[in-house]
Amino acid sequence: MAKLYFRYGAMNSGKSTGLLQTAFNYEERGQRVLLAKPATDTKGEHDIVSRLGVTRHADFLVARDESVIDRFEEAAARSDEAVACLLVDEAQFFTAGQVEELLRIAVERGVPVLAYGIRTDFLTRAFPGSARLLELAHSLEELKTICRCGRKAMFNARKVGDGFVFDGDQVAIDGEAVTYESLCGSCYLQESAGRLG
Repeated sequence: MAKLYFRYGAMNSGKSTGLLQTAFNYEERGQRVLLAKPATDTKGEHDIVSRLGVTRHADFLVARDESVIDRFEEAAARSDEAVACLLVDEAQFFTAGQVEELLRIAVERGVPVLAYGIRTDFLTRAFPGSARLLELAHSLEELKTICRCGRKAMFNARKVGDGFVFDGDQVAIDGEAVTYESLCGSCYLQESAGRLG
């Protein structure tokens, strides 16, 4: 049985880089992969973008009201070659129902699904897609990065200009009037005046 994997980490922990490396590894061995991301992620438009400057065109995007299975099957049908793996970037932006479809692709269609994303928003609240992945994934792997102080970063603090902000919509894409900084618990609490969420 194929499995659903969730590889998560704070911003700048190398999630997209890891996804692109995994795609390269499969293809180096002559296996076909499909790359997908939610349409919500407008950074790079139709591309998966790594901070290291590596980009790759996603095979398909999924809007919030679309079926992941339908989009997967459309992309898979473009070739007679079997799909060895589905790689999903920014999986936190999927709905809970779409994550359930990722599980069905793995279990019912026998295609391993590796989903990459962050667990929580800038207020430390779980994204719906991430919460469902934490509940359903066969395997969880934390990708680590460091805070400005050198400790392990686990929170994604939102900045507008040079200042941190702690209100606003859950989704604001990095680079579109906001940026993010990965912080450890201590630095996050210091910047947020001690409050979580």
